[in-house]
Amino acid sequence: MSDQTLERLKLDQIVKHYRQGDQVLEVLSGASMTLYSGEIVALVGPSGSGKSTLLHIAGLLEKPDEGRIEIGGQETQALSDRDRTAIRRRRIGFVYQYHHLLPEFTALENLVVPQMIAGLKRRKAAEHARELLKLVGLGERMEHRPARLSGGEQQRVALARAIINRPSLVLADEPTGNLDPETADSVFGLLEKLVQGTGVAAMIATHNLELARRMDRVLLVEDGQLVQG
Repeated sequence: MSDQTLERLKLDQIVKHYRQGDQVLEVLSGASMTLYSGEIVALVGPSGSGKSTLLHIAGLLEKPDEGRIEIGGQETQALSDRDRTAIRRRRIGFVYQYHHLLPEFTALENLVVPQMIAGLKRRKAAEHARELLKLVGLGERMEHRPARLSGGEQQRVALARAIINRPSLVLADEPTGNLDPETADSVFGLLEKLVQGTGVAAMIATHNLELARRMDRVLLVEDGQLVQG
């Protein structure tokens, strides 16, 4: 259930194009949307439609050619790269199809590291990491490295890592794309629980239409714009 008073993300008339030789490929041509606290929104569309580009722009990983981005009410277009990085660390959690865990570190250490980068002392970071790993059902697996975890367990660690620094916004790009249907359902259920329990807002790019229908809203990337699905 969304809280219409708390805007976590606002995209206003986003335009993005890429140049390929003499050709200009327009990917986004005026995409606009608002995402609220406690809300999960599905982002759907065929491959190449611009879903990943939109997520990268929303996460301040890429800059649009035109348009405005607000994160938690803060306009970002005039910010320095350093300030954009600071917002990503404090306010945004990312989840990808491939979990991108650090292979030489345990599940616990994969959650401790981003907290220490954000300035938390190791002891406090470890305490918080243990609590969150227990919450996602990995209390008995926290000392295991990724290679000793199943695909679903690795993605649970990735979800926990995405929210470990208490962001207001989670952006996920095909987070269940590599999982079997039963595991995908379990991972999405966990994401629902985390969003509803923390008030974070989530936007999830997915090709899984059944999964998309379980979310609060569905947005279709069509002709470079966002259309209510």
